[in-house]
Amino acid sequence: MTQDNDQLDNSVIATLKNKDHSALSAQLDSLSCTHTDIIELLAEYQVLSEQEDDEKFDNWYDALCKEQLTVLKAFEVMRAHYEQS
Repeated sequence: MTQDNDQLDNSVIATLKNKDHSALSAQLDSLSCTHTDIIELLAEYQVLSEQEDDEKFDNWYDALCKEQLTVLKAFEVMRAHYEQS
């Protein structure tokens, strides 16, 4: 795992603990992604994560850029918060 991923993972863990979306919102708002980029990313994520081809998912995930990883991890954190509600 790279240092960038370690830093992202640590921030995800901290956010999960305090359930504060403001830090995530600030991170996401500073990204250069369009709404379409985010929707496409989440659609790919959902489809690939539901398939049984782990290698295909792993290859896709490994090719994501830092901004895409940030969006995905924020999505998972927020989803976890809503599932716990």
